[in-house]
Amino acid sequence: MFKRLKMIKHIVQIFLLIFLLQGCNQNKNKVTHKHTNDLIHETSPYLLQHAHNPVNWQAWKPEVLERAQKEDKPLLISIGYAACHWCHVMEEECFEDEEVAKMMNENFINIKIDREERPDVDQIYMDAIQLMSGNGGWPLNIVALPDGRPFWGATYVPKENWIKSLEQLVKLYKEDKGRVQQYAADLFNGINAINLVETNVDPDLYSLEQLETAVNNWSQYFDNFLGGYKRAPKFMMPNNWDFLLHYATANSKPEVMEQVNTTLTRMAYGGIYDHVGGGFSRYAVDTTWHVPHFEKMLYDNGQLTSLYAKAYAVTKNELYKKVVEETIAFVKSELWDENGGFYSSLDADSLDENGELEEGAYYVWTKEELQRLLEDDFDVFQDHYNINSYGLWEEGNYVLIRDKDEQEVAEKHGISIPALQEKMKNALAILKEERSKRDKPRLDDKILTSWNGLMLKGLVDAYRYLGHEEYLTMALQNAAFLEREMMQNDHALFRNHKEGKSNINGFLEDYATVIEAFLALYEVTFEDKWLLHAKSLLDYARIHFLDDESGMFFYTSDQDASLIRRSMETNDNVISASNSIMAKNLLKFHKLYPKEGYGDMAVQMLKNVQVNFDSSAQGFANWLHLVLYENQNFYEVAVVGEDYKALGKAIAKNYLPNSILVGSKGAGPIELLKNRDVEGETLVYVCIEGTCKLPVKTAADALQQIQSFQ
Repeated sequence: MFKRLKMIKHIVQIFLLIFLLQGCNQNKNKVTHKHTNDLIHETSPYLLQHAHNPVNWQAWKPEVLERAQKEDKPLLISIGYAACHWCHVMEEECFEDEEVAKMMNENFINIKIDREERPDVDQIYMDAIQLMSGNGGWPLNIVALPDGRPFWGATYVPKENWIKSLEQLVKLYKEDKGRVQQYAADLFNGINAINLVETNVDPDLYSLEQLETAVNNWSQYFDNFLGGYKRAPKFMMPNNWDFLLHYATANSKPEVMEQVNTTLTRMAYGGIYDHVGGGFSRYAVDTTWHVPHFEKMLYDNGQLTSLYAKAYAVTKNELYKKVVEETIAFVKSELWDENGGFYSSLDADSLDENGELEEGAYYVWTKEELQRLLEDDFDVFQDHYNINSYGLWEEGNYVLIRDKDEQEVAEKHGISIPALQEKMKNALAILKEERSKRDKPRLDDKILTSWNGLMLKGLVDAYRYLGHEEYLTMALQNAAFLEREMMQNDHALFRNHKEGKSNINGFLEDYATVIEAFLALYEVTFEDKWLLHAKSLLDYARIHFLDDESGMFFYTSDQDASLIRRSMETNDNVISASNSIMAKNLLKFHKLYPKEGYGDMAVQMLKNVQVNFDSSAQGFANWLHLVLYENQNFYEVAVVGEDYKALGKAIAKNYLPNSILVGSKGAGPIELLKNRDVEGETLVYVCIEGTCKLPVKTAADALQQIQSFQ
């Protein structure tokens, strides 16, 4: 008995020792931080990156602004995003410095903003800095009165200049507050003035003749050899080429189609496209699409998936198909959450071989690495991807870029095109495996509604024009996520989602992109719920975002706390303006629900902005679809009968931008689908504003009717 008790005591002592050692190891591995601020309670990865700065950062909240007014302290508002290289640089140089932090904490209420979560705030202060300095960018740093009206701004500023600037601003605010307030008042008036949209009562809509002139003027800026525009940096601007694809095919403009093809080919050949892992970076810093700013954004890849899928439908160019397939594979591999949502971005920076953050470290190669990895296939790879002076970036690093078609490379090396393709496929697989051993770029794993809407539309278009069932499966999973997590019972949307939390109300961009995506999803599934969800979101936006005076939509809902300006977004940028997407949505819904007044709303919105088309067609590219819709036939195509899904799919694979496709087995929820079913038949009705031709039974006959409709 004594021996048993002694043994038990010994075992207990062993377990106690193990427990204590584990505790020591846990404490040893536990990261401790000298500083922690209020951002620790946020979910945005960008805000959390700053949660241990010595600066007393706070998130943008009404109570923070109220405290600034009570304490009569100016606001220091710093705006950036997780994948922003220069945001990281300024954090390291300034916001992690205790001397800088002391100065900021004593004199300012310091607010950090993730521009991707709060584009409503970012829009206002970006307009302000552009008025002040003529340019903008991120990090965007603004100093404002306690009520939010700005009076100073800058982008990246090194430490010494940052401290000097803030000292001068503090002195000015304390000694000459009246002058500061007057400047802020004048700037505030300017910020409001540039955002005004006047109601256009002109009865005439922009004509096809005017559009042709606008496109001709626009074309002077095209880079006819390298694609895109004659400038650097080069942004991809998918809405520009999406419209020009529509314009070229609708108006038989081969010279415009050639420019679209040149641009899409050069972008796919360029270093801006990740030949190893698929997907596009944000922009190229040069004129040749060679060296990217290496961050990879969901919104770019969603829109480019749509664009290349449509271009494939028109041209059957296998390169475009390959880009779609590889881009979706990248998004699924790197940005897909198991709950069905898509993450926001991958950072430009990653750890290099020395353990230091460096832009592009994950993506670039030295010649010696490639020779070692590819061995006998290096010579042909070298020609195909320019491991030469053309492909050299800096410090012995190469960014893969093509400038020759496969025929030329295959002939040079005396092999067939299929043999070349097989060699390149194997080589890229080797590089992908090698790259997987490197430290990956940091992931921004917040989920944004509008960017998911853009990716959902990309998946739908990829399924529609390539036919891969996997893409429809992904699209339905993503749509179910948006329905479950981002859409509330009254059809209000959230903007953001992370770790089960959504705490920001949706903006117009969120409604516009999800409506467009749900409507597109309906067109390939004919599942009524996606159409009805889209209509409910449209009607919610009409109630809570519409400006009755101008007929435009505000960017923010009337349910949100007021900012210094309630913005209206009209210019198409790297993402199309929320108002232009809404106008297109309204026109399409008018075709399905003609009694709701949607069509009149779309026309008024178009009239309000058409004054800009002559001088800035590229800045209103998404709006220009409406000019074609209104001046040319727009078709409602209804498929009714037992085989409606199969027949609808056969029609949908054709590029028909000036149409909307509906279908059901019998009578559906819209007028176009009522009283059209015939027992034992599946029929297609091609209509304009509800007036239809005689029904036909095949996709080919329906397409013939569309081409010959009078």
